[in-house]
Amino acid sequence: MPQKPGRGWRSPSAPQVIFITEYVSSGSLKQFLKKTKKNHKAMNARAWKRWCTQILSALSFLHACSPPIIHGNLTSDTIFIQHNGLIKIGSVWHRIFSNALPDDLRSPIRAEREELRNLHFFPPEYGEVADGTAVDIFSFGMCALEMAVLEIQANGDTRVTEEAITRARHSLSDPNMRKTPEFILSCLARDPSHRPSAHNLLFHRVLFEVHSLKLLAAHCFIQHQYLMPENVVEEKTKAVDLHAVLAEIPRPPRPPLQWRYSEVSCLELDKFLEDVRNGIYPLMNFAAARPLGLPRVLAPPPEEAQKAKTPTPEPFDSETRKVIQMQCNLERSEDKARWHLTLLLVLEDRLHRQLTYDLLPTDSAQDLASELVHYGFVHEDDRTKLAAFLESTFLKYLGAQP
Repeated sequence: MPQKPGRGWRSPSAPQVIFITEYVSSGSLKQFLKKTKKNHKAMNARAWKRWCTQILSALSFLHACSPPIIHGNLTSDTIFIQHNGLIKIGSVWHRIFSNALPDDLRSPIRAEREELRNLHFFPPEYGEVADGTAVDIFSFGMCALEMAVLEIQANGDTRVTEEAITRARHSLSDPNMRKTPEFILSCLARDPSHRPSAHNLLFHRVLFEVHSLKLLAAHCFIQHQYLMPENVVEEKTKAVDLHAVLAEIPRPPRPPLQWRYSEVSCLELDKFLEDVRNGIYPLMNFAAARPLGLPRVLAPPPEEAQKAKTPTPEPFDSETRKVIQMQCNLERSEDKARWHLTLLLVLEDRLHRQLTYDLLPTDSAQDLASELVHYGFVHEDDRTKLAAFLESTFLKYLGAQP
């Protein structure tokens, strides 16, 4: 059994790199579509839109990196479904790691893309020019078409022909998907410059909708959950008079339409918040594209890095999980000379992280938050809210920031 440094290792007996990846309980999109067709069911239009939005949100994130990360291998075999309906895109390592691997490990990656049964997922320019973001858009369009019709009939067991793709487009008979062919055709344009970006596709009339107040409120709740107790929904529900009116719509001269707290299920609300937290209902439509740092394997070559070498120590591994809850306590030391800070962080995977620190007179909330990010205890995106949280704690206990 080879050693397992971190989450991947190279096999000593074969030209392989083995990765430990997340287990996805419901299998690939291809498997799901086959089961659906076997059971004589059709793809639900709402599910199709939700899954397209999730895939495009992921592609928009990758393409917004600087430089853009191209997936380059998007098919219904590399898209996976969680038991709760959350879509996961797999094989992103294909592009991220392929340039960092030795030559003897690259051929299986190329072979995976060159399988005849998957060739229709790759655009006409594949193999002739360097891959760009338009490659992923073409592949997404083919996945969207396959999701809508459940299966694109191949020519025997070899490859899917242009005629089969045309027949699949014309077979969309569901009235709820009458605008879908136009949406898919824009992704399958032969000229890559005519294909829309993932970000723009999120605003296409087929997918875009004004989000409900319930969904916007849920995202706001998740974003600020670190300020609330972990069981806040349950506690708030206990304190509410179930017979009280939650909302009312006046309809004169008829009686008003009323909703009472008893009609809101606490369990359903918890489930909805969990789905939002897991990314099933993203608000990526409103997120401005921002450049992101590259993984280390895509960093500048060693010779370039050598030129810019400085005595600065190696950075610590960055924290990738967001904080969903924070608690902070300050206590005087026994000699009353200094304050002892205890910080409890709950991360999005429910990991509890407790940190302790003896405050110095020169410490500020901003400096402490920056240090926690630098040493890999806190996600970069949580820096500002952590600093604000610490500052409010200092004001509460000390009356002024230390």
